[in-house]
Amino acid sequence: MKKNRNKSYTKIGILGGTFDPPHAGHLYISKIALKKLKLEKILWIITKKNPFKKKPRLNKKIRINLSKKLTKNFNKISVNYYDDKIKSSNSFNLISYIKNKNKKAKIFFIIGADNLKKFHKWKNWKKIPELAKIVVFPRTGYSFSSVMAKKLSKKDIIYIKSKKINISSSLIRKFW
Repeated sequence: MKKNRNKSYTKIGILGGTFDPPHAGHLYISKIALKKLKLEKILWIITKKNPFKKKPRLNKKIRINLSKKLTKNFNKISVNYYDDKIKSSNSFNLISYIKNKNKKAKIFFIIGADNLKKFHKWKNWKKIPELAKIVVFPRTGYSFSSVMAKKLSKKDIIYIKSKKINISSSLIRKFW
């Protein structure tokens, strides 16, 4: 039996980032999000560069391949790259594109608490909740309080209670 590649999903999670490199923490929060939010699919969206960070150490192709290897046994996680297709790497444009392709789907935009600190500096950040629920995972050394959390409605944000995994791409890069 052929797999239906054009299946439409009703609940999609988006985990975006440079994934420089991808690691067990990305996989952990993806598995928790799938379970707690009852998602049918999580899209790992690899981006060229985070506008708030230095250029990634690994090139895009390597980061995509490493992400695919890490998720190969998880059919509900799909690795994607859209920067060239949508001519942008900003989150609002990405979510708009995915929402447009999945009009009936409920979108969940997954971030770590470390992203809350600068979220209010992201392009069109106040419009993101019009397209997706913002799902925030705890991170060691970061709180859930932020400018964004104070400016948006409580119904726009879901705070996930889970074990904090003390791993990050920047921590891994320190040992390279």
